[in-house]
Amino acid sequence: MAKAPIVLAVDTSDLSTAIEWVKATQESISVFKLGLEFYLTFGSAGVRAIQDETDSDIFLDLKLHDIPHTVSGAARAIADLNPKYLTVHASGGPAMVKAAAEAAPHTLITGVTILTSLGDADLESIGYRQPTLESAVALAKLATHSGARAIVCSPLEISAIRKEIGVGPVIITPGVRPTDLEVPDDQVRVMTPANAISAGASLVVIGRPITQSWANGSSAMRERAAQIAAQVLIN
Repeated sequence: MAKAPIVLAVDTSDLSTAIEWVKATQESISVFKLGLEFYLTFGSAGVRAIQDETDSDIFLDLKLHDIPHTVSGAARAIADLNPKYLTVHASGGPAMVKAAAEAAPHTLITGVTILTSLGDADLESIGYRQPTLESAVALAKLATHSGARAIVCSPLEISAIRKEIGVGPVIITPGVRPTDLEVPDDQVRVMTPANAISAGASLVVIGRPITQSWANGSSAMRERAAQIAAQVLIN
């Protein structure tokens, strides 16, 4: 079976477990996402350990957000790892996004719009003038105009963002859940993986619906990844 357009969130504080997850799922998974906790715990050596186990792409989800000079230095510091994707917060502004893109030209700088844990009331309390949809679209346009070649947004903003930024940029969508699972408390804007792809997403991020199966062993995790991958590929 071909690898599905799924990003597996490798959220574990144990490197050997992370490696086993990759081994168990890499036949079905296109991209492995290594987050801030992973990078702070294992550093570049941990990223390379994952790269040694798979030919799937690496998504380094650091969500950089600082002044342009600092973000440029951070992007340059990980450029030798050559991840396929590196996240920055689009709200850092055009100069910051541009600085990251110039510092890591072989990586797809990925602009994070609005976190899936936030709703309209949260944005209002933070000080955003517009609700989630309009804010996410504006941030996606800002990021892609400043050199980002990928965007992270919730499923509910995919169609509007795709309409504004065109077919070129990659749209990566967290907040997706298979139909046989309940929505977790930390995500409020969700959709099924197949529906997200139909709406225009390039990749969907899935974590716990796959990784929780590890409790039953590597074979169970492999089967679960293949099951969800098949649902997405049928679409």
